[in-house]
Amino acid sequence: MGKTYIFGHKNPDTDSIVSSLVMAEFEKRLRNKDAVACRLGMVNKETEYVLNYVGMEAPELIEDLEDGAEVIIVDTANPGELIPNLENVKIKRIVDHHQVKLNTAYPIFYRAEPVGCTETIMYKLYKEYGLEIDKKIATLMLSAIISDTLLLKSPTCTQEDKKILEELSKIAGIDYETYGMDMLKAGTDLSSFTIEQILSFDAKEIGLKDKKSIIAQVNTASIPDVMKMQSELEAGMNKIIKERNLDIYMLLITDIINSNTQTIVLGESAEIVERAYGVKLENNTAFLEGVVSRKKQVVPVMTENV
Repeated sequence: MGKTYIFGHKNPDTDSIVSSLVMAEFEKRLRNKDAVACRLGMVNKETEYVLNYVGMEAPELIEDLEDGAEVIIVDTANPGELIPNLENVKIKRIVDHHQVKLNTAYPIFYRAEPVGCTETIMYKLYKEYGLEIDKKIATLMLSAIISDTLLLKSPTCTQEDKKILEELSKIAGIDYETYGMDMLKAGTDLSSFTIEQILSFDAKEIGLKDKKSIIAQVNTASIPDVMKMQSELEAGMNKIIKERNLDIYMLLITDIINSNTQTIVLGESAEIVERAYGVKLENNTAFLEGVVSRKKQVVPVMTENV
């Protein structure tokens, strides 16, 4: 059996990186010693904190693969977030918790559930196949759940996420609230990154009906600190709008402590935000109280108001 390459979406977050590592271990134990965890972008500070905590290296960085390569996809089912020659590789399995946007010409193992994190599904797969979850795997899994649910505060969080996080914290021997806050805060340090890197960390190109958009998100413990960079951020956003011919670029600056978001919005269709949230953009920005989830509180609301 040849190599199987496992990866998540471009601009990987903690769930994407962790899922590739956890799925690689799952495959190695179950059926394939040559499973390789990969990533499609740089590792952010939050994920770096997790990897340092468990003493692991980041997955292998790839840009594409040879035609015919076998792959497993985690934490996405959107071809726009994957390798450019996706139609020429052999997809073996997909495990995800997002909207389905990927079709294949042949049957595959597909596991998708409406939960807050891919690792909630991976936990269940380990249990279903009778595989032990050791401390390292448990720590990786709980880190991803904390990240994707913003320490259980996100509206994407389900009772399953909460229950499994508690189980994983027992296995790992970790107080998930203390560890989780330290982990999330580590991810808010933007001091060593360029504007281009900040705008690409967690940026997703999303079709809002006939409007071409990018909705990006950065987490912070202090919105005012990030807003000090507003002019530089806007210059970078305008450059991307021009290069990609976007109708709207929406940057979500999410306060992980108080569960609110300040947004900077640029583009010819910026007024969609005003209709969607009943706010007035002043100096290209608006405060969105209680908004933390792009998947549940931004994309559907914006789409309905195009």
